Amino acid sequence: MNNRIKILIVEDEKMLAEILSDTLSDRNFDVRLAYDGIHALEAIKKESFDVIVSDVMMPNLDGYSLAKKLRNEGFNTPILFLTALSATEDVVKGFETGGNDFLKKPFAIDELIVRVKALAGRAEVRDTQETSYVIGEYEFNPSSKELTIQGEHTTLAAREAAVLVRLCRKRGRVVEASELLKELWGDDNYFNLRSLNVYITRLRNHLKADPTVEIESVRGVGYLLK
Repeated sequence: MNNRIKILIVEDEKMLAEILSDTLSDRNFDVRLAYDGIHALEAIKKESFDVIVSDVMMPNLDGYSLAKKLRNEGFNTPILFLTALSATEDVVKGFETGGNDFLKKPFAIDELIVRVKALAGRAEVRDTQETSYVIGEYEFNPSSKELTIQGEHTTLAAREAAVLVRLCRKRGRVVEASELLKELWGDDNYFNLRSLNVYITRLRNHLKADPTVEIESVRGVGYLLK
């Protein structure tokens, strides 16, 4: 059985694409390449992937348009954007079109690997071995990534589930943002902090059916699950 994570890299800079392909292949990833969004769509309809790593600025079909088209067609494969863009509106647009994470160029290959593994749901095996958590009227199962309330089930994205696991482990105590970022993103820089804030907002939306549950922001420190 092949347990390698299968990645589609969508990058119009061919030299960078080939460097990433060679490096990740040497690190035991199964890699395919596409040099624009159109070719990526063709590849995705022929093969299934664990993660899509896509540049944002590309000819023919840019990364945001690719993500939006995939989501509209029912593809749920996690998408990691590689981008030189760092403005808040760019990050928000990326998530709104269906992206799951961002990595700002230039980046370290080890950070890329950490993020790809997290999106593929393989960042930490021990997360899937934990028992369920009761959060107010919710039940959260880390193994299936399911959040359940009154018979209604929501499957969280891998990164959402990973953040919630860590909040549950320290319920009633502050979880430092830098701790979450270093463990799940590989770096606690400001760009990654904005990405974390988006995931916290998503979790709050998932938990809003029970008004007694709150993820409180502790300014300048982190988050508290109450």
